[in-house]
Amino acid sequence: MWALRSLLGLRCAAGRAMSQGPTRRPRPPKDPLRHLRTREKRGPSWGPGGPNTVYLQVVAAGGRDAGAALYVFSEFNRYLFNCGEGIQRLMQEHKLKVSRLDNIFLTRMHWSNVGGLCGMILTLKETGVPKCVLSGPPQLEKYLEAIKIFSGPLKGIDLAVRPHSAPEYQDETMTVFQIPIHSEQVNGEHQPARSPEGLSPEPSPDAGPAEGEQHLAAGNGAGQKTHGRDPSLVVAFVCKLHMKKGNFLVLKAKELGLPVGTAAIAPIIAAVKDGKSITFEGREILPEEICTAPDPRIAFVVVECPDEGFIQPLCENATFRSFQGRAEAPVALVVHVTPEHVLLDSRYQQWMERFGPDTQHLVLNEHCESVHNLRSHKIQTQLSLIHPGIFPPLASLRPQVAAQLGPLPSPQPAAPRGPWFRLLQEGGLAPCMPLVRGQCLLKYQLRPRREWQRDAIVTCDPEEFITEALELPNFQESVQEYRKTVQDGPAPAGEPDQGPAPVSPGLCPPAAVCTALSGGSAWPRRAPEERGQYPEVVFLGTGSAIPMKIRNVSSTLINISSDASLLLDCGEGTFGQLCRHYGDEVDRLLGTLAAVFVSHLHADHHTGLLNILLQRERALVSLGKPCHPLLVVAPTQLRAWLQQYHTQCQPLLHHVSIIPAKCLQKGAEVSNPKVERLISLLLETCGLEEFQTCLVRHCKHAFGCALVHTSGWKVVYSGDTMPCEALVQMGKDATLLIHEATLEDGLEEEAVEKTHSTTSQAIGVGMRMNAGFVMLNHFSQRYAKIPLFSPDFNEKVGIAFDHMKVSLGDLPTVPKLMAPLKALFAGDLEEMEERRERRELRQVRAALLAGEDAEPLRKRAPAEQPPSPQSKKVRAQ
Repeated sequence: MWALRSLLGLRCAAGRAMSQGPTRRPRPPKDPLRHLRTREKRGPSWGPGGPNTVYLQVVAAGGRDAGAALYVFSEFNRYLFNCGEGIQRLMQEHKLKVSRLDNIFLTRMHWSNVGGLCGMILTLKETGVPKCVLSGPPQLEKYLEAIKIFSGPLKGIDLAVRPHSAPEYQDETMTVFQIPIHSEQVNGEHQPARSPEGLSPEPSPDAGPAEGEQHLAAGNGAGQKTHGRDPSLVVAFVCKLHMKKGNFLVLKAKELGLPVGTAAIAPIIAAVKDGKSITFEGREILPEEICTAPDPRIAFVVVECPDEGFIQPLCENATFRSFQGRAEAPVALVVHVTPEHVLLDSRYQQWMERFGPDTQHLVLNEHCESVHNLRSHKIQTQLSLIHPGIFPPLASLRPQVAAQLGPLPSPQPAAPRGPWFRLLQEGGLAPCMPLVRGQCLLKYQLRPRREWQRDAIVTCDPEEFITEALELPNFQESVQEYRKTVQDGPAPAGEPDQGPAPVSPGLCPPAAVCTALSGGSAWPRRAPEERGQYPEVVFLGTGSAIPMKIRNVSSTLINISSDASLLLDCGEGTFGQLCRHYGDEVDRLLGTLAAVFVSHLHADHHTGLLNILLQRERALVSLGKPCHPLLVVAPTQLRAWLQQYHTQCQPLLHHVSIIPAKCLQKGAEVSNPKVERLISLLLETCGLEEFQTCLVRHCKHAFGCALVHTSGWKVVYSGDTMPCEALVQMGKDATLLIHEATLEDGLEEEAVEKTHSTTSQAIGVGMRMNAGFVMLNHFSQRYAKIPLFSPDFNEKVGIAFDHMKVSLGDLPTVPKLMAPLKALFAGDLEEMEERRERRELRQVRAALLAGEDAEPLRKRAPAEQPPSPQSKKVRAQ
């Protein structure tokens, strides 16, 4: 338990740079990490001995929701190839140690490759990694400068960029060669048409940019090497392992009478490992008699070929030719981050064939079907047993049918060489190649033996998750009791047919399980209009600071109608959450997205925005809709980040029109006609009577917002804040308040330090606001599954979970879910209660030692408070 507590403390510390206020307690300097101390003991003269164990492991298989990323392990080093959104979350879930990374390789300056890099760097910094080297396109240096706009100075970690023009890199494990590939289609990058409103408003007294800040001007430089941006460049990596010397055979040496166990054996071992014969007592002993054969230098390749324009330059590249055929270091594996249409090109297939029949090929693209976020699937499956309408089972994105290529079987468990598959193409069959599609955690081992390893591949078994939940003490009983209470109780107004929405056929939980839990009767089916479907609130991220395996960082979707929706904050991985929630319907949803509200510029609230912009354009094109800019209500400081990324890395400003959040404050005067037009467009598109913002008590330029619909409902969103009177006044008589509750009761001092709210403080804001209902979210990641309950919980308070979906008609049902939730997470709640009791005991002891009266501290402990009638009711549930 103490080890778990230490781990939770480390995780929470990793996110402080993202989600804390301007003041913090001074922390003692961190001790060097254990692996760094080991490296220091080895010293710089490690020599080319080569590692004993090396393998590559798929972190993300290339799907649209997760991108493509590869983790490389040796006993000396850890490496990461590409770092899109959600990669840190996957590494944390699957126990791939982020703290061991010292090299990150990026194949292209595109958000799909670098979207998670900001969060990864902040986590490396907080965990004490002293240095991290980024290799790849030259724009990486500018990218690091850009993220400092919102992350602040990255003190405490030495970040270095190794450009593709640098000499090869060498460490204890391997030598890495960077190979730049320039596209033939220099001006071929797609630039969608822009409407006249496509640009953000120019600076004005209303817009209020900082002094010297450039306004968002997209320009016409898409596809050109302007302002340092170079979309025509990708960087491939050839990684050559050091030769591993053979192992000395002790028993053989003893049989030959060699002085094993004495000082005289050391030079003998050194000589035979170097392949030299020795003479002992007049007899020549060959090295193969007492030493295994050395493991030769082998290589692996990571290459991205995003479109046909890169194929011919790739085929003609002289460096690659030197590694094809009879190379000094034969290529064991080529990893292709390559879309399907490029794989089907005969030129690309011929290039693959030149590596020879002994080279394996691993494909990472959108046609690779794989489960990545297993814990999300597990908890959602179990929550669905309670209420499948409020906790719908997760969906999956089906790959587009590969008509020409077809499915590729997975590798066999222990085959040194993968099976051979044919690539079908128009006009016939290409030569056979051992080709494998990526799956999350699929391994290819290079040493000690070359083989595919499938034992760690993520598989999702809903039946196993259901069985585990049904075996929990009191879970089935609590669900049945909840169902009986709902069926016997009166239907709320506008809710003629009370009951959760049914699960779609084929999705878990099975109908038989649902029927059993509901006491033998099926859960009634309700039409959307009967449920009062809109507004529909979908919680996409309910955690704080850093993405974790169960709770992603902040994002909430408000479906205003069937054809209009908006996002409240947009943390890293928001698009991936949308994919897991909506599956194949994600493009339709993106087609309805009218606006995004960014509350403030901490990374856990806005770094998912760029992917939303890019994926929304793709969705609109696929739906045949015009690509109009997305309205973004945000602090004006967001401009600098978007401008810098657009100028140096990737064009995106034609996707966005910014409305300064301060222009929507009560009483704000807006004299800029462009801003006025955008505000009118926002209200009209979303059917809103009012979109109001106010400053809240968090960091500088942090806002909350209130949405008032023409039909009368009012939704208020706090963003990150301490209890805030301005928010109370703005949110008077709200239908729904979504308020952060980062910390549990009893941690008020920490809440002040980090400028967040405790559970009871958030509920108190809702009471002062006279809100109809309060949904708590933005929980510290120390409450991974469920937060501790406050005595102030009542029938107007609910807890948000990732992928939870509620309409206004569902709100009376939400508090009734508490008893099944407590049964499902009883073990976690018990552990958190024990942790709280130990903390309170330490506080009492500290007060006694300081000579203070400990009685007030005891009174503040929630366990000692006189229970209200409502708190008794909650505990009884």
